[in-house]
Amino acid sequence: MILIGYSGHAFVVYGILRAAGKTVTGYCDFEAKANNPFNLAYFGNEISPEATEKIMQQDFFISVGDNAIRKKVFRHFEAIQRYPVNAVHPSAIIDESAQLGKYGMMISAAVCINPLAIIGNGTICNTGCIIEHECKIGEFAHIAPGAVLCGNVQIGDGAYVGAGAVIRQGISVGKNAMIGAGAVVVKHVGDNETVVGNPSRIMNRSV
Repeated sequence: MILIGYSGHAFVVYGILRAAGKTVTGYCDFEAKANNPFNLAYFGNEISPEATEKIMQQDFFISVGDNAIRKKVFRHFEAIQRYPVNAVHPSAIIDESAQLGKYGMMISAAVCINPLAIIGNGTICNTGCIIEHECKIGEFAHIAPGAVLCGNVQIGDGAYVGAGAVIRQGISVGKNAMIGAGAVVVKHVGDNETVVGNPSRIMNRSV
């Protein structure tokens, strides 16, 4: 198993893969990291011929927290018909009726995913978050530690839900929106909007 990206987020991914019985052999990044707590081999930049050869021979996971960068790397390998595996911690509780993306999802320790939830490829469900019944989460989103999505919440592609945020049932959050840490969201959030606070309020909107 190869990690693409090797910093704080990747350290969590390493722990998930290890708990799931996977062996990580090395990592790819722009340069070799001075901070290498797991003593992994450095295989170079993921787009280099040497690294690509390694990735063609082994399973890999894109261990990058930034949604846009994760998507870009995913698309690079999709173009050559190589897809990252899912990283699922064995302590996660996932209802059998939930539909998970096939590729590049991270489901961390103590995550709870309830009936009929749908989660897209490349999405991060971080430590202890709760995805309630019938929630729909698009691709390359990030649900941060301790966030709670109540029933029938919809999260757009590339959106970020901050640590400890709570989103009321039936609320939709647009593509590339950002929900601040600890926010309580009781109104719909549009594409590219940033909301914070309790109750949440719009801070800005990027195009």
